[in-house]
Amino acid sequence: MAISIAEALKIIDSLPMSTKQELLCIEEAVGRVCAEDIHASLNLPLFDNSAMDGFAVKMADAGKQVKLVGTILAGEDKSFTLHEGECIKIMTGAKIPEGTEAIVPMEDVTFEGDTIHLPKKIKLHNHIRRAGEDITEKEKLIQKGELLTAYKIGLLVSQGISHIRVNRPVQVATFATGHELKMAYETLQEGQIYNSNTPSLYARCQELGCTVSFLGKVEDSIEAIVQAVKNGLHADLIITSGGVSVGEADFTKEAFKQLGMEILFSKIDIKPGKPTTLGKIGDTYVLNLPGNPLAAIMNFEIFGHFLIKKLQGRIDAYHNPFSVPLAQEIKNKPGRDTVIPGRFDGEAFYPLEKRGPGMVRPASLMDGFIILDKEVEVLKKGSKVLMLPLFWHRGSDTMSDIITS
Repeated sequence: MAISIAEALKIIDSLPMSTKQELLCIEEAVGRVCAEDIHASLNLPLFDNSAMDGFAVKMADAGKQVKLVGTILAGEDKSFTLHEGECIKIMTGAKIPEGTEAIVPMEDVTFEGDTIHLPKKIKLHNHIRRAGEDITEKEKLIQKGELLTAYKIGLLVSQGISHIRVNRPVQVATFATGHELKMAYETLQEGQIYNSNTPSLYARCQELGCTVSFLGKVEDSIEAIVQAVKNGLHADLIITSGGVSVGEADFTKEAFKQLGMEILFSKIDIKPGKPTTLGKIGDTYVLNLPGNPLAAIMNFEIFGHFLIKKLQGRIDAYHNPFSVPLAQEIKNKPGRDTVIPGRFDGEAFYPLEKRGPGMVRPASLMDGFIILDKEVEVLKKGSKVLMLPLFWHRGSDTMSDIITS
């Protein structure tokens, strides 16, 4: 019996996930998942400093002439104490001298040798950056499970962190099956087509930060598929497509059976891609997707992408759709939850006109998709739908509803 999309996602969410860790140089950690909470060891700024090139002054000297008694450059450790009737020239980032009440930008004063004419209006504490106003010592900077971006790398380096513990990349293995399918380097015979599923899924897993191995093209036999799966059991996840329907030449399901695969789910109440199967052999998860290209990719994005982020140990693994208006009316045949690929132009979601499950081109055009509840027959133009983006990240640390009703 087929289960719902929500039930399949809950099964994935409940699965035990183990991650191995490694220590990396901070510059090599971008795109990896942090394996520990990291707290600040220093205030940032570390000391009160100037936000402008200007003059350190006293409030009582506003509108007066004061004497220039020194200069402080960024990085210098000079001990000055500022008194009324004086000013100190100071550069951006330089440590504020004791007694400073404001910084007056250079362009707001006039010079006569060492005599500086200050403006009449000076704001207390103006252009002074206080110690710890950006980061406070012991403040949590990075949470375990966060994806490390370029700017988070900069945040960590600001604390003098040179190495960081991260989760090891998820290892994915994939192989090609199907007598009618040829790899791109082979010559097509009558009745054959090129295999686009395996290269697409291989590349997508790489995009998601996985280490991917291709186990080769496998003969259409139970014995060959069994051996291919065995060869992939070093990986965290094996991804295949096709071979789990009721056709006489579909050997993948029987191969899984012979290997004693624990079936976690085998049919999903979804259109397209009902025969999507998830299982486990030892410590390796096995995701078998539909053979039709668009159906395979849509089901990978809903279930495979979520599974990979869980395996990565990410705290934002859950789908996080956003509500957008529909650009045009959609008519739908009810009965199963239906996946509709499309594009978002910043204002509305446009369903792709051509979206047959066996098509290849739609996946290259879409930047997101919606899932219609099985009861939906018509959605009018302007209706709000829940769009799941593909190529920009809007993850969440909680699971939310992703079905448009």
